[in-house]
Amino acid sequence: MIDRVGHVVRLAAVVAALERLYPPELAESWDAVGLVCGDPDAQVRRVLFAVDPVAAVVDEALQWRADLVVTHHPLFLRPVHGVPATTPKGRLVHRLIAGGVALHTAHTNADRAAPGVNDALAAALGLHDTRPLVPADDGDPARGLGRVGRLPRPEPLSAFVRRVAAALPVTTAGVRATGDPDAVVARVAVCGGAGDSLLGTVRAAGVDAYVTADLRHHPSSEAGEAGGPALVDVAHWASEWPWLPDAAALLTAELSGAGATVETRVSTTPTDPWTLHRIARDSGADEGAHAER
Repeated sequence: MIDRVGHVVRLAAVVAALERLYPPELAESWDAVGLVCGDPDAQVRRVLFAVDPVAAVVDEALQWRADLVVTHHPLFLRPVHGVPATTPKGRLVHRLIAGGVALHTAHTNADRAAPGVNDALAAALGLHDTRPLVPADDGDPARGLGRVGRLPRPEPLSAFVRRVAAALPVTTAGVRATGDPDAVVARVAVCGGAGDSLLGTVRAAGVDAYVTADLRHHPSSEAGEAGGPALVDVAHWASEWPWLPDAAALLTAELSGAGATVETRVSTTPTDPWTLHRIARDSGADEGAHAER
């Protein structure tokens, strides 16, 4: 039973619905998920979804008069001893509380959930017959880290990179890839967020390409020396953004099934931290091998 105030649902009920969709027990032991600030008895009419709990998102939440912000990334991933307004994160907490806005985080629990962050990324790229790259140990075969799936039709790596770029929000760094542009891509692994810790698992999965973010030089170089797969590196924020519309729709359905309604909004405010990009080149030279514009 949803606890409502008139026609408006309480924060506690919205949090309960979010935790049914993204169970906290799926989160990594080091993670910080759940309600960050907010009164469980407060009324919730409007919910804003965003990837990052940063000042621009708080600005948007206050301007839109949101009652709750749901973010993928935690505001506090490490323990703190206070939240004074003299610090950047402390100022955000003070602004949220003063504006009557709650904050909830669904991080690695949303990564492992089904449907979750990785299902949304796989769907954005058009993958079919998906399964977890690293299955969860809770007995549910649909849950786990990453996803592996197939493209509708095999295509060259160059075309696949264009597919990825078209599917995700535009960022300053864009999309980069390793491998032969003419190599055929049919089977693909994805992992929203930083995913080079899974390179060994990806190689063992026998995929043709792996889409993730924050790939580092040495692991990427070693993966290429080991025979692949092709690596497609995207912006961290962009890889997780496709989850937001899904999460908003799922929360709406979860609440409406119990007779409650909220208005949701997906933030399109870019919170990728990179703001400039230039390819070094000699005057008159091409902008890098295989670069496409």
